[in-house]
Amino acid sequence: MRRRLNRVDGYRRGKQRILFGAVMFGLCFLVLASQLTAVVLEGRATKTTFDDWEERQKQRADIVDRNGRMLATNAQTHSLYAHPYEMSAGDVERIMEEFVVIFPDLDLERLGSQLNPNRKFVWIRSRISPRQMQAVNEIGVPGLHFGKREARIYPNGKLGSHVLGGTKYGVEDVKWADIVGVRGVEKELEPLLLDLPEGKQELLLSVDLRLQGIVEEVLAHGVKLYHARSGSAVLMDANTGEVLSLASYPDFDPNNRDEYFRKTKSDHGPLFNNAVQGLFELGSTFKIFAAAQALDLGLVNTDTLIDTRKLRIGGRVIKDYLGDGEPITVEQVIVKSSNVGAARLGIMIGKARQRQFMERLGFGEPTGLEVSESRISKPILPARWGELSTVTISFGHGLAISPVHLATAYASIVNGGCKVVPTILRVEVISDECDRVVSKSTSRQVSQMLGEVVNSGTATKARMDTVSVGGKTGTADKVHPNGGYYDDRVIATFASVFPIEQPQFVLVLTLDEPTTNDGSKWQRGAGNTAVPVAAEIISRVSPFLLAKRIADESEDDPASDNRL
Repeated sequence: MRRRLNRVDGYRRGKQRILFGAVMFGLCFLVLASQLTAVVLEGRATKTTFDDWEERQKQRADIVDRNGRMLATNAQTHSLYAHPYEMSAGDVERIMEEFVVIFPDLDLERLGSQLNPNRKFVWIRSRISPRQMQAVNEIGVPGLHFGKREARIYPNGKLGSHVLGGTKYGVEDVKWADIVGVRGVEKELEPLLLDLPEGKQELLLSVDLRLQGIVEEVLAHGVKLYHARSGSAVLMDANTGEVLSLASYPDFDPNNRDEYFRKTKSDHGPLFNNAVQGLFELGSTFKIFAAAQALDLGLVNTDTLIDTRKLRIGGRVIKDYLGDGEPITVEQVIVKSSNVGAARLGIMIGKARQRQFMERLGFGEPTGLEVSESRISKPILPARWGELSTVTISFGHGLAISPVHLATAYASIVNGGCKVVPTILRVEVISDECDRVVSKSTSRQVSQMLGEVVNSGTATKARMDTVSVGGKTGTADKVHPNGGYYDDRVIATFASVFPIEQPQFVLVLTLDEPTTNDGSKWQRGAGNTAVPVAAEIISRVSPFLLAKRIADESEDDPASDNRL
């Protein structure tokens, strides 16, 4: 009996040992399996992240001008990083000596303190050139490593910088980096760049690279010639609203935005887009709006006489630059740029109708142009739109807008009276619909008055034999930051239209604080600064524009078909 019990106990103990062993084996298996699963999942997550990034870079489309010329594309580059624990003191010393030449703008003192053997990883550069990569390789020390990544490349350097804006690296690792837009088209149209409509291979802008080069070159020369603080130019198709060129000076190279970002972010720095962000009181360029509205309302005709003797409004005296004058026609109010004449037109119109017309022209909201800076460029309206504001707005003071706003408004009143919406994208289909701002008759009369300004008024320096030009000058006293206006500093503007007999294009050129050629004193008259600069641009771009226009008309005209 005892022997049988011992066998039972032994059996039980053996069974317990087997069960215990099985449980322990199961637990070990679960631990190993969970760890293996974690490794696999981590690998999948890493691979997915990299694959997502790689796909994202493939998706970021090239940007081209209206004729297919490359403006922005992707190219493979490398990052540079270090594993300090792999380096000796001698290696670090040699790196410091060589990096002085390879990376002259690198903070070597800071890098030297980071390259200590207790650190495992140090970023050196998120992007280096092939030449720099070769030079680093030739140093021949361990611990310096490269990682492949994509870079956004702008093959034309500074050309079109304020249109494109630029990019930077967002989330990044040693072997990949996410490219994100920071300004301009790159930021505003990023969703489109990452997901183009089916069948589209690149983002097609309205800008013409040839025209952009001319406009930027002449603008830069004009700013330097008149010692202005900055300048801008907007060239627009008056019928479609397409921006053919948009320039702001000073400018920058989007391939190296960080260098300019470190320098300055002021309203006269290279990163500031004067054409879009700059909000200015644009002076006498506004007088044509008062005339256009008064004509359209039937309050006057171009021959109606307007009293130009000084006018007292709310304790303020409004007078013309040349003093009191005789009654002049509405056309002469524009040609001679009479403040009093424009003010009296504003009084006839009244504040409610004036405000409504200004809003119809787009002066109540940002332009909607597809560059990121346009979002924050909302016109500055009077706090109280009373009688005095009505008078001063008639001659371009008391309401601040951007040059793009002004170009859009001019296009709308000279193209036959149809409101245009500015765009930086090429318009593929032109609509026949017309959101009317003024009548066709008023639009024709406006164009005639603008043409006479160039023929015999304040913009005679824009006369040329090759193309007929119309326009309106604006010499606006510059707003003082402490209130009021400067006595001598001005914003000089020329809003021009060509060819004037059938307006097709608008060019708005603005110079901030121009002086005489020698820089000895401030230059008040836009006719002596903005006009000659704009005229130089028109003389150089019109052969391209008008030749294209004639070619397009010939293609549309069956009578031009000379086939046998």
